[in-house]
Amino acid sequence: MLIKGKVIKYGDDINTDVIYPGRYLDIIDAEEMAKHAMEDLDARFHEKVKNANIIVAGKNFGCGSSREQAATCLKYAGIDAIIAKSFARIFFRNAINQGMLVIESAEADRIDDGDEIEIDAEKGVIRNITKGEKIIIKPIPEFLMEIVKAGGLVEYVRRRI
Repeated sequence: MLIKGKVIKYGDDINTDVIYPGRYLDIIDAEEMAKHAMEDLDARFHEKVKNANIIVAGKNFGCGSSREQAATCLKYAGIDAIIAKSFARIFFRNAINQGMLVIESAEADRIDDGDEIEIDAEKGVIRNITKGEKIIIKPIPEFLMEIVKAGGLVEYVRRRI
């Protein structure tokens, strides 16, 4: 599975409350949720995501509450992958369950805002096309890649039963 695109970069401790604000928790339509993604953190997010589909962040991305809407709104806003130094455990799994590729890399800070990158999660390589660099990552376990490739946990289960 290859994902190629441009990067939107954020820092450490990006909380689910700024990824998807609590005041919108009554919204159940994923397309409507997407309109509020990152609203309290980055007023220009929706402008940026028109030209970028990968988020890169520091440590502890998705900390805070366990709201699955945080992963859902990013996926439906157009984010295909998130690379971070570390993830909050529940956010990590919520993102996988939505069919979004999430990668932990201690070298995430080598990737800058606006860089064009290509992720080969199965081979364990991120190529920074802008800088001509390669970052080696731990390949994603096969059982998680199957969920991501299926488009999320619900579709994965549908295909198996």
